[in-house]
Amino acid sequence: MDNKKLGIILICIGVLFLVSLIIFKIQVNNLSDVLMEQSGGTCFLEDGECIHQRSQSPVYFGVVVIGALFSLGGYLFFFDKSQKYAKESHERIVEKLEETKRDEKFEILLKGLDAFEKKFVKAKLSHVLTDLESKKLITRVPEGKTLKIHFKNVL
Repeated sequence: MDNKKLGIILICIGVLFLVSLIIFKIQVNNLSDVLMEQSGGTCFLEDGECIHQRSQSPVYFGVVVIGALFSLGGYLFFFDKSQKYAKESHERIVEKLEETKRDEKFEILLKGLDAFEKKFVKAKLSHVLTDLESKKLITRVPEGKTLKIHFKNVL
């Protein structure tokens, strides 16, 4: 997945968490107001604890999670380019491997031969190709320092 898309998704999830955290905080404040009205307008409960000093850890935890989501989403959206560079590097490596594979196809056949046998095989191949060209079964087209071979349709 593209890092920009992932960053946008994380930012959207962060916005959803932010909205739900705001709704949660509003509900907690409304419940605190109801408890104050039930206790006669005082914010202290029967055990001496103030309603407003109750544990706010769920809100703090939510703020930390939302901050982390926004930070990671913003980083992925604006700054992280490693996936793009990794893809470019991968494409270059694949291109080099394919080029090496093309170059080594004929070399694999010649590795088991000594220098004289290699020259003999190349000369024999050249002679066979010349015979096929004289019979008009193939055509040889110059390409760089070599000749490219094309088969003709003789049927």
